[in-house]
Amino acid sequence: MIARLLARTAGFALGAALASHAAAQEARTVLPLASDWRFAGQDAPADAAKPDFADGGWQAVSVPHTWNRVGYYHHDLGGTNTAATVAKKMGVGWYRNRFDAPADLAGRKTWIEFDAASRVAQVWLNGVLLGEHRGGFSRFRLDATAALKPGQSNVLAVRVDNSQPAAGSSTSDVLPLFGDFFVHGGLYRPVRLISTAPLHVDMQDFGGPGLYANTAAVQGGDAQVHVRLRLTNDAGKPALASARIALIDRDGKVAAQTTVKQALGVKATQEVAADLTVAGAHLWQGVADPYLYRLRAEVLGADGKVSDTVEQNFGIRTMRFDADKGFFLNDKPYVLHGVGYHQDRDGKGWAISPADVEEDVATMREMGVNSIRLTHYQHGQTIHDLADRYGFVLWDEVPLVSAWTMMGKMEPEPALVANVRQQLSELIHQNYNHAATAIWSIANEVDFGNSLPAFVRGGTDGQTPDPMPLLNMLQKQAKSEDPSRPTALATCCEGRLFGADVAIPETAVAADLGGANRYFGWYFGKEQDLGPALDQLHAKRPVQPLSVTEYGAGGALTIHTDNVLGGMPDSRGAAQPEEYESYIHETALAQITARPYLYASWLWNSFDFATTVRTEGDAQDINTKGLVAYDHKTRKDAWYFYKANWSDAPTIRITGRRYAARAYGITDVKVYSNAESTELLLNGRSLGKREGCAQMVCVWPAVALDAGENRLVARGIRHGAAVEDQITWTLSPEKRGHIVIDTGTLVAAKSKTRLLGSDNWFEGGEVASLDKPADYGRKAEPARIDGTGERDAIATYRKGSFAYHIPAPAGRYKLTLWFPAMAGQAKGGFDIRANGKPILRAFEPAAPATDAAAVARTFDVTSNGRIDLEFKAGTAPARVSLIELDAQ
Repeated sequence: MIARLLARTAGFALGAALASHAAAQEARTVLPLASDWRFAGQDAPADAAKPDFADGGWQAVSVPHTWNRVGYYHHDLGGTNTAATVAKKMGVGWYRNRFDAPADLAGRKTWIEFDAASRVAQVWLNGVLLGEHRGGFSRFRLDATAALKPGQSNVLAVRVDNSQPAAGSSTSDVLPLFGDFFVHGGLYRPVRLISTAPLHVDMQDFGGPGLYANTAAVQGGDAQVHVRLRLTNDAGKPALASARIALIDRDGKVAAQTTVKQALGVKATQEVAADLTVAGAHLWQGVADPYLYRLRAEVLGADGKVSDTVEQNFGIRTMRFDADKGFFLNDKPYVLHGVGYHQDRDGKGWAISPADVEEDVATMREMGVNSIRLTHYQHGQTIHDLADRYGFVLWDEVPLVSAWTMMGKMEPEPALVANVRQQLSELIHQNYNHAATAIWSIANEVDFGNSLPAFVRGGTDGQTPDPMPLLNMLQKQAKSEDPSRPTALATCCEGRLFGADVAIPETAVAADLGGANRYFGWYFGKEQDLGPALDQLHAKRPVQPLSVTEYGAGGALTIHTDNVLGGMPDSRGAAQPEEYESYIHETALAQITARPYLYASWLWNSFDFATTVRTEGDAQDINTKGLVAYDHKTRKDAWYFYKANWSDAPTIRITGRRYAARAYGITDVKVYSNAESTELLLNGRSLGKREGCAQMVCVWPAVALDAGENRLVARGIRHGAAVEDQITWTLSPEKRGHIVIDTGTLVAAKSKTRLLGSDNWFEGGEVASLDKPADYGRKAEPARIDGTGERDAIATYRKGSFAYHIPAPAGRYKLTLWFPAMAGQAKGGFDIRANGKPILRAFEPAAPATDAAAVARTFDVTSNGRIDLEFKAGTAPARVSLIELDAQ
């Protein structure tokens, strides 16, 4: 049976005031094309588009579908993809579908509608080429009227190509050219056949609904809504059309309505406009009250019969952005805090269902999100509809990411310019009516300048393409197509984040709003540099509203640290502990909250996502900056940090549950809690209560764990509701008297003989490594170190003048210090004192004949509850790689 395109959304009963509704539904019909597809994962012969082509050997699939599976973890947490199941092929795939077209479609107009096909699609119906669409993220329609066979079997064939753009390739002019995300191939959103009468709402307006409305003004409780309707007459004679336009409230009552008339010539399209006055308008108030009306346009012919109807959800609201005071919703300050969002997930790629998106939105709502940055391309209607329904404010983005030229060219190709203009028009037209949509973003990180490798950025001899002409063109286009919304773009690099030889273009001036992607403490700088950097941008452009569009760090589920300050994270390698991700978010949120001039902040990212430019953390081809793993279910500690701060729901989370086998017997315990008072218990013993914890971060320092199992319970009450969390850590009995500190490192090395802890209990000094770390396009280069079975531990060290204050149960210990010795090291020695007494004077590890070697020295020391070690630079900086204490 034919499903009706305009089936009413749950919760909207239109009532007797619109008795013509049933007739209107008959005017436009839709046939979903979800099943009975055949798929070939490679290019096919030229006759594959013909109806009689033998496709019986092709794979049977349903649509949505993608042939790609990308990204997996090196463990069994957070996803099901494995090295054996991933499929990263980029290229051509073919789809064929047989469907029966109802006989009553004769004499009507029909279109094949694709919600997305990545990234280039050619479409045939019954062997007739209907057309091509270039762009992998937007809805498009192709006129199928002449090729359709009503009352018969029809064959739809689609050739899809998601090849990586390269000079001369089939996708060289289709954005994105580059990006830190994988562009999946296939028909990954729904496909359908739509039928209308010859007199209908325009179906060929960049995939848009043909019906557009915006809130022109709200004053004295009343609202003015401006409506535009595009009418098309595909009949062979002129037509006189009437359009009944109405806003319907939730109770099915007409809140405002009007009728406009328009004469239409043969095969003509004409736009008409109307203004609706809504008395006592119920405003769309974000997450507190996301009230939606139903905007409805009925098209009637000269005979008074309804020939077409279009309906859209519509929220009446005003939004504005102030450079000093932030964002205002309906003239009231409204703090926007949210997440970036990619549309892929483990096991499905981009072929996700509405239920998947609803699950993601539920995860965001539970966390306390009230805004989403839809990155870095146009997302589907499901997320927009849900944002309308739940009150999320959206940033919508066109896929102009990082690069717009290739092979050293200084100007973009005309076809690429046309493609980005097309994709911007599709983005705006298809999402114009969403109350949630607040911003049109025209670019992301096109200001790398010469900081990117030449093969990405283009340019030769130090020259780089200038993004401003293209950005200015898109700015003008966006303001022309939708003057009611501001434009924005996200920058990465302004503000001298790199060396003096890096030239960064100032692109923020191209848009109405600014957005800063800043990863202090991760890719550059110190974590506390974020706030001052934002202040500098605000001072530089005091009249342009500013937001933080990305911030964060990688967080690996199976990688942990004992001290987030113990060493440097490896943003391109393995050292990406879950605890450091939390630390970056804690420090960043404090700085963002302290700056009320910011109109919004969006952390990066809601969920881990697929990318083929990363081998880092505990994953392959996954960006691990998500607060939730790639399965979209496993939540990292940082997710609970935001829930405790952003949500009013009672929240308690003991951090570090995945770091279950502890390296040290004495450790801080951190709990995210918004309870009025939070109590921590260890194996039934109360360790005290915490109240008024800054940023909802409660800490119990220097907790002594028991040998064996340690059951930690945190509990409290919020709004009269009890809330509790519990985890179990283990401490092997030998770790009570055996402490091994891998110095100079954020993540302790793996040892075959013992459990090492990461650098801890230090004061002063700097971290260093004998290894060359991974970088963009380059793997880490480990040094050769002789004289030890603990190569990885010896490779990192602390240097300079520094001290360690190590908590250790009272008693005697054997202290072993391991030092790195390097070929060509500077001559000179250093001093070491233990508990105030000298144990080494002017010590200089002998330089090895090879690259490096480990040198050990052993001493007897006594603890009265703490052992103090002092390393003092002499004629050379002091250094130590490994500190081992063994109880005697």
